[in-house]
Amino acid sequence: MVLYLDEERIRELLQWDRLISTMENALAAFSRGRVLQPVRNMLTIEEGKQYLGIMPAVADDAMGAKLVSFYPGNAGSGVATHLAMILLFRTDTGEPLAVLDARLITEMRTAAVSAAVTKYLAASDSHILALLGSGVQAEAHLHALSQVRNFEEIRVWSRTPAHAERFAEKHGARMAALEAAVRGADVIVTATNAIEPILKGAWLKPGAHVNAVGSPRPNWRELDDTAMANTLIVDSREAVLRESGDVILSKATIFAEAGEIFAGVKEAPAAMTTIFKSVGIAIEDIATAKLVYDAASREVSV
Repeated sequence: MVLYLDEERIRELLQWDRLISTMENALAAFSRGRVLQPVRNMLTIEEGKQYLGIMPAVADDAMGAKLVSFYPGNAGSGVATHLAMILLFRTDTGEPLAVLDARLITEMRTAAVSAAVTKYLAASDSHILALLGSGVQAEAHLHALSQVRNFEEIRVWSRTPAHAERFAEKHGARMAALEAAVRGADVIVTATNAIEPILKGAWLKPGAHVNAVGSPRPNWRELDDTAMANTLIVDSREAVLRESGDVILSKATIFAEAGEIFAGVKEAPAAMTTIFKSVGIAIEDIATAKLVYDAASREVSV
């Protein structure tokens, strides 16, 4: 019987520590060439407003496909900007195993990947976190990054001050102006749908680490050329060169894929200012879905 797992059930089963480790292993396998997946096929329904992404992937122990809708116009409406479903199959027989609501999976795996990268790249004594954006990814990154670093100060900025204020009150953070939020911060997250750069490289302290997860279109940007001139790590070379305006328009040099660092193929750069540009790839979703499915199956079998 095909199992259906809704968001409430997934929230009960998905834990940050195991998810971060799973993302590290999945990306290491991807960069070793042990994952079969095309770059996401993104259908533009209405430019700037409505998109549908198709994301299949096959690994040694997991196979499936994700359909994700990206509707940036939903922001502030009470309907999430990203909604998705995952269909999971057995790799040996091809039999369908489960259908999973993937909104929460998308939210958590994105932040978990950033956390895995931050564990390798951010200074061990990082204590100031700046969040540019105050939506679901800002909150998810706060939870995930707190698993790998001890932050004493949390700063938040949003284009909508009321949203930043609400986030700050909920999480004990401090509202800040854009430049003030970034200056002196050890770890910075950009999680916006900016069309033009909002983060200037001149604001970054030497040795800072940036997780850039927003603006997922080839003509949108969050970071300026100065920021992108730092040591750049990506989730997938092929994907960012097709999907990330930050990488495409800056013509930045890619130092490594995250999976190459996780696998030990490339050494993590020490004491350098680093940028992690994440567009999100299918194996992250499929590996997370398998993690959730296995946890649910263990409970059912008890």
